[in-house]
Amino acid sequence: MSYKQFLYCWQKWLLPLLLRAVVMICLTAGVLSILGSTAPMSNAQAVFPSYVAANAQLVSTTRRIHDQRTSLKSTALNATVYHSPDCNCCGGWIDHLKAQGFKVTDFSTPDIEKVKQKYNVPDNLTSCHTAIVNGYVIEGHVPADDIKRLLQEKPNIVGLSVPQMPVGTPGMEMENRKDPFSVFSFDRKDSVAVFNKYSSS
Repeated sequence: MSYKQFLYCWQKWLLPLLLRAVVMICLTAGVLSILGSTAPMSNAQAVFPSYVAANAQLVSTTRRIHDQRTSLKSTALNATVYHSPDCNCCGGWIDHLKAQGFKVTDFSTPDIEKVKQKYNVPDNLTSCHTAIVNGYVIEGHVPADDIKRLLQEKPNIVGLSVPQMPVGTPGMEMENRKDPFSVFSFDRKDSVAVFNKYSSS
């Protein structure tokens, strides 16, 4: 075969075959590299949705807790307290509310029973003073933390009560003595339930 014949064959058949072979090798290598890089991604994609769901739930819960706290902080803690003029322990409870961030409007009235009737306080849950806090009735020496919980949860009730005047409740402190007592909730149907319980010290 002469040089011219070889050159003709090279340009006509061999060079195109060689170029095709190179292209095929490059394409095969590229596909394999893509498959090799995406195979781990397939496993990651199988785990990723549950990972995203778990984190979304965590973010949602955290956001809800933050929103509740923000809502409670932004809620004005306004209390209107009605009490008899000669009741001293009511002043101690008012001081307790003020120390816990409540803005208190104090009303002294000689007819406290009429106030209790107006706000439908059950006879067996009455105490020395009656307060209205953000629309809820608060009867007696209810701790401020229970009132804040009430305002956060917003149950469909009339209000809370600590009946009578247990020693150790806010405004009824007596040295280290603390009698056990319960905070009761009550609704418009006179249904009563325990909202919180405190043990003696």
